[in-house]
Amino acid sequence: MEFVLERPVLVLNRLWQPVHTCSVKRALKLLCLGHAQVVQTEGECRYQTHDIGSWVEYSGEQRESTAAELVHSVKVALRVPKIIVLALYDRVPRKEVKFTRQNVFLRDKYTCQYCAEIFPESDLNLDHVVPRDKGGKTTWDNIVTSCIPCNTRKANRLPLEIGMQLLNEPRAPKWRPLFGFRKQASEQVWQEFISPDRKNVSLGA
Repeated sequence: MEFVLERPVLVLNRLWQPVHTCSVKRALKLLCLGHAQVVQTEGECRYQTHDIGSWVEYSGEQRESTAAELVHSVKVALRVPKIIVLALYDRVPRKEVKFTRQNVFLRDKYTCQYCAEIFPESDLNLDHVVPRDKGGKTTWDNIVTSCIPCNTRKANRLPLEIGMQLLNEPRAPKWRPLFGFRKQASEQVWQEFISPDRKNVSLGA
């Protein structure tokens, strides 16, 4: 149960634009408070929205086929939402991605920026393109993902000094609702909102 409550839910603003993600637990709380509605993601009434009353009813209709996707309370069983839409909020937040070791790996897709090979996180390091003793800073535009052999080879030198070339120019990634999430099943139903084909999306009332 605890794992299910921590699953990510895509949050849309009042204009149906993705703004961030939250946990199932938080999504259900917003639903119960009337601050959000659940977006139905399958069936004939796909994209229809549900308040708490209609979501309880819909969950009951789907109980047998989706037992693993239900959150049970004393009185009701609620289907786990995948997308919610906020009732009042209509802005798109401007955020910066926090500079962390893991976020650098995510930006670079776990790929060494010198040899272009993909590695597990345990075999990766962060490398200062311009070394610190040459004035290089620990910032998005001077830090890249490097495998341990390439990091050792480059050492305390500039890439051009030893004939190494960067795969991509390092820069701060643009914030997006899914930044930091690896591929997962939920993303499939999110894609029409993250990268929508407007001709095929019909919003529910």
